[in-house]
Amino acid sequence: MRWALVCLCAGVPLAAQGPTDGVGTAARTGLMFDGYHFGSSYAFDHVVEWTVPVGLSHRLGPHLTVDLSSAYAHAAAATTSGTLDVSGATDSDVRISWAPASGHVIVSVVGTLPTGKTAVDSSAVPLLSALATEVLNFTTPTFGTGGGVMGGFATAVKLGEHWAGGVGGSYRWRASYTPVAGGGDLAPGGEGRVRLGAEGPVGGGGRGYFRGAAVYATSGADTLGAAARSASGPRFLVYSGLSLPAGGSSLSLYAYDRYRFRPHGDDSTVVQVPRGNVLALGARLERPVSPALSLAPNVEFRHELAGPATGRLALLAWLVRPGVDVRYRASGMLTVLVQGQAAFGRLAGGGSSVSLVGPRAVVLLEWAR
Repeated sequence: MRWALVCLCAGVPLAAQGPTDGVGTAARTGLMFDGYHFGSSYAFDHVVEWTVPVGLSHRLGPHLTVDLSSAYAHAAAATTSGTLDVSGATDSDVRISWAPASGHVIVSVVGTLPTGKTAVDSSAVPLLSALATEVLNFTTPTFGTGGGVMGGFATAVKLGEHWAGGVGGSYRWRASYTPVAGGGDLAPGGEGRVRLGAEGPVGGGGRGYFRGAAVYATSGADTLGAAARSASGPRFLVYSGLSLPAGGSSLSLYAYDRYRFRPHGDDSTVVQVPRGNVLALGARLERPVSPALSLAPNVEFRHELAGPATGRLALLAWLVRPGVDVRYRASGMLTVLVQGQAAFGRLAGGGSSVSLVGPRAVVLLEWAR
């Protein structure tokens, strides 16, 4: 239990933590498709993206794990003035995780290698902006940066007989790069994060299980060219998840709420990123069909708000995404995951809103030994 909490407070999905206990090496790859079609009055008719992720994890000993991850992506959009597209490799992450006291502390260092596509043509900027829209949740929201380094730690302690609490922190430094061909260099500001988490059994007989975490993040201003600067305010994120038995199935409920505040200071020469809020609520019912096959219907509601430094936040978009996951253990070393989802919602723009609809399809293969 405490190891899972340490991973949660380290800010890394459990699936990215490397091989599980007793597994020395794991490799992952597959194909992921995201697509949206918008109403007739919107700037885009449709936006689609294909991503081929590649990941490799290897446990070098009882306390040291190395993870490698990268991807290749292709995105395209149809507009009233033509077709936009961008494709190429993404940045690659090399993560080294060290657990000197297994189950209590984890220290990690992540190096982001600038293998991704940068200096894109200026005509592709609207497409990249669409991919970065948080409510749409594209698999690959960005292609490339100048690379960087992040260091972090997390630790967990017992809270009573059955519960555990955790705390973690990290700092990320990012190198300069040229995001648009012919434009100036972008020098991103550093980012620091602090995390608190707790988990434990709930309900009669402890049949349910709760996990929660709170994250506070702040970053320095970004500098573009010689003098242009932009700043994003501090972000506060709360995540909670509850797992409950449901007959022969397992019901999981989760909530994710991230609020972006106004930047500190009143420097009129700095472009301020608007305040914002992203909320996601979801449910998943996992049922084993056989020892090798399980089905998991799921649904998620997501919305995004944004607004100026003062006043109310306005709705940018909302969507509902029902779907189903199928997990099949083909052999003792190979697992196949197939996901199918469909999104329905509306996107604001120009004083009105337009409909959006789109599929998501995923096929992932994981090999472990």
